[in-house]
Amino acid sequence: MNMSIASKSAATSFLHLQHNPNPNPQHSLFRLPSPTFLPVSLKSSSFKPPMATLAVASSTLGLSDTFSKLKQDGKVAFIPYITAGDPDLSTTAEALKVLDTCGSDIIELGVPYSDPLADGPVIQAAATRALAKGANLDAILNMLKEVIPQLSCPVALFTYYNPILKRGVEKFMITVKEVGVHGLVVPDVPLEETELLRQEASKHNIELVLLTTPTTPRERMKAIVEATEGFLYLVSSIGVTGARASVSGKVQSLLQEIKAESSKPVAVGFGISKPEHVKQVAGWGADGVIVGSAVVKILGDAKSPEEGLQELAEFTKSLKAALI
Repeated sequence: MNMSIASKSAATSFLHLQHNPNPNPQHSLFRLPSPTFLPVSLKSSSFKPPMATLAVASSTLGLSDTFSKLKQDGKVAFIPYITAGDPDLSTTAEALKVLDTCGSDIIELGVPYSDPLADGPVIQAAATRALAKGANLDAILNMLKEVIPQLSCPVALFTYYNPILKRGVEKFMITVKEVGVHGLVVPDVPLEETELLRQEASKHNIELVLLTTPTTPRERMKAIVEATEGFLYLVSSIGVTGARASVSGKVQSLLQEIKAESSKPVAVGFGISKPEHVKQVAGWGADGVIVGSAVVKILGDAKSPEEGLQELAEFTKSLKAALI
């Protein structure tokens, strides 16, 4: 995750992170104002985002069904990740359309958070910029309500647990389902504490994706595989998100272990940043490849939103081509 702080210890495993049972409101993105999302036209720029396929959100395939269709066609899912609100929500709206049109099979959208334990410096910086611009959950959902019906691929939200707790788990699930979200990734909730999340997600037809890491014990991994919905998110390396020079060879053996236990699709993320990484991981048997920090960096470093969208389209096409 395709499918982005102060770095935490490399030994940190997302499935062992404990959420704060008494969230500090000073660290909640809900402390920020909730601006009304106002679409901004990019027609004045030299870059014209390709028209997204018009589709009714309710008719878009979910995560599991997307993987099933791709498997029938002998294809691997391309899953990019972007941070909502960086550089602004209007650009995020256009970026979602660009990613969709350029071949994304699922899009992972990160909800910016002030203490993102799993994220490296690129995504941390993007979250900081987004929060400063007022990209809170309400503003993001307002944007998605307008954009998701224009997409042909499903959207999965990547969010930490605190924003969900602040809203209330059931209310959160109802709200994200109403705007058309199909999946949810919550990296800081250990397996033992996912029961309520899984119950409410299932009730509202939201696929809750769980993560496993190279250090997850075998028996625990089996339990995670059993509980995950949509797909299993296999973290390729120890530590936080971020582009890396190469992908650990251990991923190949982990994929073999998981596939020996389950037929559920497995998508590999963290550290995948180049077309050659995408091709390599797909060759190892992954059902999906997630690219995050490298995509987020393009939008964050661009001199203008228009330039960022142009570069995003080109980079997305290069990654997708590696899977063909």
